[in-house]
Amino acid sequence: MDGDMLYSIGELARRTGLTVKTIRFYSDRGIVTPTDRSPAGYRRFDIHAVARLDLVRTLRDLGVDLPTIRRVVDREVSLPEVAATHAEALAVHIRVLRLRHAVLTAVAERGLTAEETDLMHKLAQLSQDERRRLIADFLDAAFGGLDTRADPNTRADPDTRADPDTRADPDTRLEPRPGARPDPGPRPAGGSALAGVRRSMTPELPDRPEAEQLRAWAEWAELTADPDFRAAVRRTAEDLAAEQAHSGTTVPRRDLGAVVRDRVGPALAAGIAPTSREADPIVAELAAHHARVLGRPDDTELRRLLLARLEHAGDPRRDRYLQLLAVINDWPAPESLAPAFTWSVEAVRARTEHQGDGDRRRGGGTPPQAPGR
Repeated sequence: MDGDMLYSIGELARRTGLTVKTIRFYSDRGIVTPTDRSPAGYRRFDIHAVARLDLVRTLRDLGVDLPTIRRVVDREVSLPEVAATHAEALAVHIRVLRLRHAVLTAVAERGLTAEETDLMHKLAQLSQDERRRLIADFLDAAFGGLDTRADPNTRADPDTRADPDTRADPDTRLEPRPGARPDPGPRPAGGSALAGVRRSMTPELPDRPEAEQLRAWAEWAELTADPDFRAAVRRTAEDLAAEQAHSGTTVPRRDLGAVVRDRVGPALAAGIAPTSREADPIVAELAAHHARVLGRPDDTELRRLLLARLEHAGDPRRDRYLQLLAVINDWPAPESLAPAFTWSVEAVRARTEHQGDGDRRRGGGTPPQAPGR
């Protein structure tokens, strides 16, 4: 095109791909102004109108409003300034869309009711401070009064990002995972390994979460609001606190979950039945470990305590908690220990009941009869 040529609206429309109506609209708004008019009063535009309209179309495709576009083409504001402002606005919109997508996907996948959908939507929209309060409320219910105090560098606090070296690990359930940083030495009075446990259970939703993390967060909030689940976690925390008190140290020792994984896992793979004789040495090792932790002999009462501990630790909801925590915190997916704990519970229960019957016979008593017999 010759730079001195003037073009009608029709010619400009063919050159830019815009409609005549759109170009006339932009001209009426002062966004692209005619250079001249024909004797009959028709608008004529120069070559600069083509570049201007190309810019207008690009900015409109990016969602920039017309008043702002006019300020840009009139050079009242720079294009980078406008781009920065709209990029931030677009980021907010994307976060909103991601949240809506997460909620709708969860509703479809989990078959939620209207009331559950409303609750999930509200949970997903919580501010950072509201999330922190929700997290602290659950952790206080689980660990409150169990002396989770520690030095400031290891204190469990929802304001502190979870340390990857103390994150919840399915191999050790609620204990700091194997390979964590060595204990720095004696801690102040009141220091407790439970502080690290509490910290390892803290979810940290990123500022810009993915849809999967939002869905996991909403489910986490629902799960931890369940009074029965809270009571189960509390029982496990009390078990850990009691074991720590018996051991007389604040340094975490090898957790029962790690023993279950190492000894029961191979038994499951080998197809060993929990009630078989082949399971006897495995149960004996689990009992010996628990006896060392509690500082008491391996007797009937010890086996009952071990059984209760395994039942608490094997709650399948805790597996789900760890799975959700891994998604929220962007950790590797945890391995489920539920089958190993189920096997352990069955194996210990069978021998505990048998041992209890033997104790009653030796004491001259008779086993209790079923009702109605």
